Amino acid sequence: MPTSGQPEPVSQEDVAFYCDGLRLTATVHRPAGQTPAPGWPAVVVCNGFGASKDLVAPDIADRIAAAGIMALRFDYRGFGQSEGRYHHMIPQEQVEDARAAVTYFESRDDVDDEAIGVYGTSFGGAHAISLAGTDTRVRAIVSVVPVGDGRRWMRSLRRNWEWNSFCRRLHEDRMNHVRTGESEWVDSDEIMVPDPHADAWHQEIIAQFPERKYSLPLETANRLLDYSPQSVVAQIAPRPLLLIHVVDDDLVPTDETEQLYAAAGEAKRKVLLSDMHHHDIYAGAPFETVMSYAIPWLRAGLMRGPETGRARRADD
Repeated sequence: MPTSGQPEPVSQEDVAFYCDGLRLTATVHRPAGQTPAPGWPAVVVCNGFGASKDLVAPDIADRIAAAGIMALRFDYRGFGQSEGRYHHMIPQEQVEDARAAVTYFESRDDVDDEAIGVYGTSFGGAHAISLAGTDTRVRAIVSVVPVGDGRRWMRSLRRNWEWNSFCRRLHEDRMNHVRTGESEWVDSDEIMVPDPHADAWHQEIIAQFPERKYSLPLETANRLLDYSPQSVVAQIAPRPLLLIHVVDDDLVPTDETEQLYAAAGEAKRKVLLSDMHHHDIYAGAPFETVMSYAIPWLRAGLMRGPETGRARRADD
């Protein structure tokens, strides 16, 4: 199995950038040592469903930076300290926030703007694919336990009668939204229905981060019906795409990655991990396993030098 090596010291810098006129908060993790010419390779870290940049992203960004790649974790609009309507989660807007993060990296003198990648987990893994599939500035992609299609994913979390009832509720909300401009707010679990392991993990996180007990508008689910990273995944090729998933994942079925992989072009790799659950990937041995694949992939795709064979954009 590939290894990610021993972590090196990194420094952190709180920054901000703008998207659609909204100020988004972020933290840059900078590798140790002097800035190489023409700058550090850099990776945007995309958070999962409803997560802030301070939940699990710090460990991911630290590990990426320790490998000699600058990393940026950020709060989507309406989350954490970022501006925007509170918890008004629209997946397509979150992709635009991530795209603005890429542009922010381009604006920095200490970043190699020809070596920018993206790393995302779960819902953030979906955003990583959506971003890369529509933006050739992204040179290397790691997507872990990603959602490939919003409608298919929400359907997978419900029994048939539950799905039919949910669709009727969404239809009613669309009608009300177009008449009043308002959407019904519901507990986030009514949109992303948790399995027992996910629910237990969520309760532990709420004890540390009370803001993780939150509501979302049904507009989020309605926009998810039309959100399909799979529809653009083929456009990533020939840039390198690494897909990592958990076998028998009860929250985001493994079939999401299987279908993404089937639709993607080369260069691509799929890694399936057993004996763990969806949220296990954020800590302990499962996290180390994920990093052991992700870090070499990012280094090979982004770092300059004859030994790396860094991928070039499709329009180069």
